[in-house]
Amino acid sequence: MADNAKSLTVSIVTPDGQVYENKTPMLIVRTIDGELGILPNHIPVIASLAIDEVRIKQLESDQEDDEIAVNGGFVEFSDNTATIVADSAERQNDIDVARAENARKRAETRIQDAQQKHDDAELARAQVALRRAMNRLNVARH
Repeated sequence: MADNAKSLTVSIVTPDGQVYENKTPMLIVRTIDGELGILPNHIPVIASLAIDEVRIKQLESDQEDDEIAVNGGFVEFSDNTATIVADSAERQNDIDVARAENARKRAETRIQDAQQKHDDAELARAQVALRRAMNRLNVARH
């Protein structure tokens, strides 16, 4: 590993294939234990990801950061390469806002139904669906 590295490589893959690959001066992810920022030459790490956005800083300060909605998975970092293996991931510009809004409404209805029926398993599934829909909407609206 080069001690003077100014960037790291980020790769995001899902079961459907590669979603993203680029160089960056900083990667920010939300793990199940909290937010994690990774700079070049960071110590090796493996962490489980929460349903949240991944922010990838741009090498040029005048460019906007890349934001990607990630629905679980994990990040592995070593030798200035971060690999994110996610259940699903969508780049900000690829998110269908109307579809995500419909998913949010369906999830909210499922939550209400599960609460009325006292169905804890369905309630948990619906809450995850709502978090995923809200994550996609939040990333799309930035």
